[in-house]
Amino acid sequence: MSGTDFDLIVVGGGSGGLAGAFRAAAHGARVAILEPGELGGTCVNVGCVPKKAMWLAADLSQKIAAAAQVGFAVPPPQFDWRAFVAHRQRYIANIHTSYQQRLDANKIALLRTRGCFSAKDTIETDDGIRLRAPHILIATGGRPQRPDIPGAEYGLVSDDFFNLCSAPERVAIVGGGYIGVELAGVLQALGSRVDMYVRGRRLLNGFDEELSLQLAEDYRQYGVRLHLGCELRSLRREGERVVLRDGAGGDSAPFDAVFFATGRRANSDVCGANKVGIRLEAGGHIHVDDFQNTSVPGIYAVGDVTDRVALTPVAIAAARRLMDRVFGGKPDSKLDYADIATVVFSHPPIGHVGLTEEEARARHGDAVRVYRTGFRPMLHALADSPQRSLFKLVCVGEEERVVGIHLLGEGADEILQGFAAALKRGVTKRDLDETVAIHPTSAEEVVLMR
Repeated sequence: MSGTDFDLIVVGGGSGGLAGAFRAAAHGARVAILEPGELGGTCVNVGCVPKKAMWLAADLSQKIAAAAQVGFAVPPPQFDWRAFVAHRQRYIANIHTSYQQRLDANKIALLRTRGCFSAKDTIETDDGIRLRAPHILIATGGRPQRPDIPGAEYGLVSDDFFNLCSAPERVAIVGGGYIGVELAGVLQALGSRVDMYVRGRRLLNGFDEELSLQLAEDYRQYGVRLHLGCELRSLRREGERVVLRDGAGGDSAPFDAVFFATGRRANSDVCGANKVGIRLEAGGHIHVDDFQNTSVPGIYAVGDVTDRVALTPVAIAAARRLMDRVFGGKPDSKLDYADIATVVFSHPPIGHVGLTEEEARARHGDAVRVYRTGFRPMLHALADSPQRSLFKLVCVGEEERVVGIHLLGEGADEILQGFAAALKRGVTKRDLDETVAIHPTSAEEVVLMR
């Protein structure tokens, strides 16, 4: 195969790389994709898919507990972690099989090897094979990183969570971003006692502050212990357990496991992006323009390896539009990065689309009007659970165009998708007011705010 020519070489077989390969092949391009690991990348193997599976297990545990509180004669739930992992991995294996079948059907060459630039139009594999193409797509994703502190090697990262076969008795989560929040909720629900150590003063920077504060209160009611404004200095071993030392010199109780959720680093180094002069940003991210072009003509990048929004659906959408432009005769095709909805699978879920209140006021000043409603979902009210939901609308101008929708509560992950489409189309507060509510639901609160 040495010297074989293709129309497109894709480096990385994650969600973005596969989406680009499939769309290019649909336009008639000859495509090769290089991936040394399992197809699907982070999302399918150590991210969205197995994370959501574990979240569903945790949610079922909470539902069973609620059932007992409202009159069902059910014993305390006993979770067989190993049995559930078998179901989870079977589901993931089916995804791998589906990808392979689609690659075969589209006549896409899959090389189970790493690829690195040897020239601007050439990728060399670990086996010494050189592939050439006028178009190369980098989709190598990112990886979790540990903080630069003594004893960091004693801590685990998010990838390691999926190797667990039981719930550690006591767990420390370092970090208050979406990965830390999700891990904390799942582990607490499945039997661990969880402490969160967060450098900032609140959870989930970038989300609406009011909802973040309510989520923190829900977590406290749920049993998670929050240590906010905590600067971690070091970790040390005490037998089989790990002790954390904070910036003031205080030591924690020993933990059975410590998970770092302190950010991710782009995998631009694994493909040798710097060898061909591709511009890199902080954290190794590849800089791309609005059309996913890197600083080198003919080389593109999508997904977590770039300096754009790090979400799987974003990588997929960007890759498809890129290939429509390069091979599909649509020269203006590009992803609109404005108003992308996102959800954190916390307990309960929290999601948003558009501007936070703070962002809106910075842009529009006194033209901003905010509506909010706090409530207990019916099941939690029936079970007398303290968990509360908080929904919020951010509107601008005399017409009160909705520029931000923020949801914290049961079902928020499913509710947000439809309202995100409405926001994208310019929905106003009056449009929502004139929409008849579906009762009784949590979703109706979005159209009933006053």
